[in-house]
Amino acid sequence: MRDPIVAQLTQGITPEKIALTLAVGSAFALFPVLGTTTLLCFLIAWALRLNQPIVQLINQALWPAHFPAIFGCIWIGEAIFGAPHVHINIRYLRKMSDIVWNDPNLFFRQFGLTVMYAVVAWAIIAPFYIALVYYIALPITREVTYLKHKAEKTPPADPPPTAS
Repeated sequence: MRDPIVAQLTQGITPEKIALTLAVGSAFALFPVLGTTTLLCFLIAWALRLNQPIVQLINQALWPAHFPAIFGCIWIGEAIFGAPHVHINIRYLRKMSDIVWNDPNLFFRQFGLTVMYAVVAWAIIAPFYIALVYYIALPITREVTYLKHKAEKTPPADPPPTAS
């Protein structure tokens, strides 16, 4: 059951494209605004013709890292702009997400600078992150592809003995 699914997900994809999918998908999955990553991942995968299912799988797999990434981007953004450090915790982010859906205008008045700090920091970090992940993933994806093709060309081992 696994092989047809893997074949469908990787059909026609080069190791370079898989590495790019991992790098770009993970960068956009860590975009520091809650509730935006699924749409952003979809749009960037569509624009770059990346594998949509893999990008969305990466997006969902990285949700535990999303909050730490948001905190990190806010802190880096505050440092870039020389802004005073705002004590941010999960309750603060929860309040932000509640307000954004109920009153977007109030959200941007209260948290607009915080969001801007985080997005600017992410925009500065993302290209370096994408390059790093790409160059780490590329040799791995090439090796996996090589091993897969080698296994496909090798005749199967002797069949297992049957019970008589």
